[in-house]
Amino acid sequence: MWQRHGRSTSEALLSINQPNAPFVGTIEKSPKISLIGTLAMLVEAPGDFDLVQQGRIWALADAVSSWPNVQEAVIGVTNVMLVFEQPPADIGMLSASIVELWHRVPSRKADGKLIEIPVVYGGELGFDLPAVASRAGLSERAVIRIHSEGEYTVCAVASSPGFGYLHGLDPRIYMPRKSVPSLNMRAGSVTIGGMQTGVAVLTSPNGWNAIGWASVAMFDPQREQPSLMLPGDRVRFRIDRIEL
Repeated sequence: MWQRHGRSTSEALLSINQPNAPFVGTIEKSPKISLIGTLAMLVEAPGDFDLVQQGRIWALADAVSSWPNVQEAVIGVTNVMLVFEQPPADIGMLSASIVELWHRVPSRKADGKLIEIPVVYGGELGFDLPAVASRAGLSERAVIRIHSEGEYTVCAVASSPGFGYLHGLDPRIYMPRKSVPSLNMRAGSVTIGGMQTGVAVLTSPNGWNAIGWASVAMFDPQREQPSLMLPGDRVRFRIDRIEL
């Protein structure tokens, strides 16, 4: 375990997450910081999810990416993981700097590019559409209309290469993830998982609910930017065809 002036790493991190730590107001308003092994650190936004907090995660990631010894800042939903080139020499000071930055960095707006994705709703590949409609107490066409009328924000690209976690789903069509995943959901499946929507990148087991299919490649290693979606981008789904 690393030591700094007789204090353990765990003690240093504990003090950073307490109200009397340097630069900290209250636990609720400060990020939670924890270590992942010796070469990574997770910074989690306080409180419930909202786009303002997510925007601060984006801004924090932008800022710390240029810090010495930071190899990569991996954005998640309400969190960012910092990957280091070498184990940090002073965990307490680094954590204090991150907390101080969190309190002064302005939230970044979702001002990325607008992506339009044509979707074949329903049919063989949108096999969960009837279940979503039934739970919502709506017709399948109403679910399609609601989903296609929204504009969504890419909060993070994670889980698999190019998979964007999209915020902005109408609460009327929230649908819990499945307790038993579909074993072979096709790449391109347009899905709903809880309060989020997304497009499956890989053909694989998947616990989200498929309501349609899109032919647009979410990830292509041959492109200059392999991932179609980036944090802060906006997404609209356009009805290409409906199969009921």
